[in-house]
Amino acid sequence: MIHCPITSPVWADSELGQIKLHFNVRARRLVFRAKEDGLHATLPMGTTPATLQQALEELRPRLRETYSKRHIVHIDLNYKIDTDFLHLRLEQGEYDRFLLRANGTDIRIICPPNTDFSDEKLQNWLRKAVGEALRSRAKSVLPGRLKELARQNGMSYRNVKINSSTTRWGSCSIRQDINLSYYLMLLPTHLVDYVLLHELTHTRIMNHSEAFWDMLDRLTGGQSATLRQELKNFQTAL
Repeated sequence: MIHCPITSPVWADSELGQIKLHFNVRARRLVFRAKEDGLHATLPMGTTPATLQQALEELRPRLRETYSKRHIVHIDLNYKIDTDFLHLRLEQGEYDRFLLRANGTDIRIICPPNTDFSDEKLQNWLRKAVGEALRSRAKSVLPGRLKELARQNGMSYRNVKINSSTTRWGSCSIRQDINLSYYLMLLPTHLVDYVLLHELTHTRIMNHSEAFWDMLDRLTGGQSATLRQELKNFQTAL
C-alpha cells in the first residue's frame, strides 16, 4: 500500500531507471546521488512510496539534468586531473603492484606493466582511488577557505563536512551546517569561492529569493550571474 514503508532495495522510475535505495536510521531527509552505476537515494527509516515519489517529482528537473550528464570515465595512462588544487596522473611502473606517490598537490598512481585497463573491477578501484585523492585535498583546502571567506564577510556557520555528492556542489541546512562536495577540487579557485559564498549566503537566507541573489551578488562583486553561468560548464563527477 502507498502508506506502508518501502521495503524494496530499488525503486523503478520510468524516466530515471532503477534507483538504488539505502535506508539510514540517522537520515532526516531524502538525499539523491548519481554514481557510475546509476542513481542512489538515502532514505529515513519508514519512508513511504508517496514520500519518495513526491521528492522525485520535486527534484526531477535537477535529477534529469544530472542523470543525462552522467558518464563513466575510463581511467588509463592518458587520464589526468590538472586543476588549481590537484595534479594527478597515472604512470607505468616496473613492479607488479600499484603504488601511490603523493607530494603536496601532485599525486601519481604507478601501474604495473601490461595493466588491463578494460577490467571493470580495476576501473572501479581506480575511481575510488581518484575519489579518495579528491576527498583528501578537499579536506585540506575547503574548511580553511570557508572559514576565511566567512571571516572576511562577517558571516558564520556551525559545521562543515566534505562529501561525495554528485547532485550538488554544496548545501546548507537550517542549522547552518554546510556540506561541500569533494568534486569542488575539479573547479578553478574563483568558482570554488563562488560555491562557498553561495552556501554562506544561505546561512542568512535559506531560499533562492531575490534577496538571496542580491546578497550573493554583493559578496561576489557583482559577478554572481556570470559565475553561476560559468559553473554550469562543470559537473560533480570524474
